[in-house]
Amino acid sequence: MSDPVTLITGGAGFVGSNLAHRLLGSGRRVRILDSLSRPGVEQNLQWLRGTHGDALEVVVADVRDADAVSQAVAGTGQVFHFAAQVAVTTSLTDPREDFGINAAGTLNVLEAVRAQPSPPPLLFTSTNKVYGGLYDVPLALDGQRYLPEDAQWRACGVSEARALDFHSPYGCSKGTADQYVIDYARSYGLTTAVFRMSCIYGPRQFGTEDQGWVAHFLLRALRGEAITIYGDGRQVRDVLYVDDLVDAFLLAEAHAARLSGRAFNIGGGPENTISLLDLIDRIETLHGSRPALHFDDWRTGDQRYYVSDTGAFEAATGWRRRMQAAAGIERLYGWLAEREKTGAPAASRPEVAEHH
Repeated sequence: MSDPVTLITGGAGFVGSNLAHRLLGSGRRVRILDSLSRPGVEQNLQWLRGTHGDALEVVVADVRDADAVSQAVAGTGQVFHFAAQVAVTTSLTDPREDFGINAAGTLNVLEAVRAQPSPPPLLFTSTNKVYGGLYDVPLALDGQRYLPEDAQWRACGVSEARALDFHSPYGCSKGTADQYVIDYARSYGLTTAVFRMSCIYGPRQFGTEDQGWVAHFLLRALRGEAITIYGDGRQVRDVLYVDDLVDAFLLAEAHAARLSGRAFNIGGGPENTISLLDLIDRIETLHGSRPALHFDDWRTGDQRYYVSDTGAFEAATGWRRRMQAAAGIERLYGWLAEREKTGAPAASRPEVAEHH
């Protein structure tokens, strides 16, 4: 009898397709549930199908369709729930749709898991936006970066002990889902865990102004287009290469029972921080010219500083990052440059990229 299939909701997106590729390459069967509503994700699906063939099963459906979700969850041994509306800006325009996908869609997945004779473990990808704007953290300017005045904050970043403070409809919908996933472990005994993720980047990411800013900046430079920076460009994030994130997913799966009911902050950590202006400098080095910059007002929910304290997950699983930011950015630049050179279809340039 073959091993149970692994379900990845949103599996045609950036993070999902990278995880699917790793699992399929190790001989596992994968089922993807994806609405294919984001322009370009079908290119990721074609790549997966062309590489892995019949080991990949695809269900074209929306997580808001409870019946479709139930059918997709049936017979699974592991569920990775990534399907999401991913942009703060979109959530502000249409908060009802944002809630339907992120909160109600997650409830559909949880209920489908709970209904199984042997409920599979579930890992959900949440966001650092559940911690709000962090406006109470005193910051100082250090060159072209904001840094916390407190030495402990600078050394470690934001831990899971930080109080939740949802900002923007997106933060509220993802935060609602985050709490439901944790509570289903407590109330129903499901095996669940949450990753509250910082900025993820890497191949198969086609970033936009709203999501995937590292890839977005690189693509704008490659196309000779100006980059709009919202705020002053000194805001700092910790960036995590997608291969390191996939390593974390697999470790979370291996330790699922022990991690159940917990949330973990996942990102590049204090040693992999970069400001927007730092990335512009890096692009100038890689590309040979500095992209034109336009500056605009700060956007709702923007954090001037967010860096993950990943110590809890490291202690629980032994996870360690391998890719340093400079090397990872150079690798993504090369991957995107090759696609641009070979004339990748316009459809592979989505308006909205998969979360994270």
